[in-house]
Amino acid sequence: MTSTMNTDALDRLADVIESRLPARGGDPESSYVARLLHKGPDAFLKKIGEEATEVVMAAKDADHGGDRTKIVNEVADLWFHSMVALAHYGLSPRDVVAELARRAGTSGIEEKALRKAQAREASND
Repeated sequence: MTSTMNTDALDRLADVIESRLPARGGDPESSYVARLLHKGPDAFLKKIGEEATEVVMAAKDADHGGDRTKIVNEVADLWFHSMVALAHYGLSPRDVVAELARRAGTSGIEEKALRKAQAREASND
């Protein structure tokens, strides 16, 4: 599977999620996404926390002989709910992909140190 296919799938899903935004007439009676968005950030942020925990649990289970495909299923749920949050805040998966591309080739340790330095500078302003 190519990255273009992955980006296309993410773009299509993002379009569906955005169509469920309250401002676009998303109906909380007929759409799970619209219901989450209608309830507000606490609802979808709680789901993100739950799904992140489920990713960890699936990975721990896999470490002890459990089904590794459960990790994929749980990460898909985590990504989905994260995409709901992105849509709520006017962002898209392309913003995340762009950030990952920006970080490519940068040491994780260096990148984290740079973010900390930028945060310190911003707090001193």
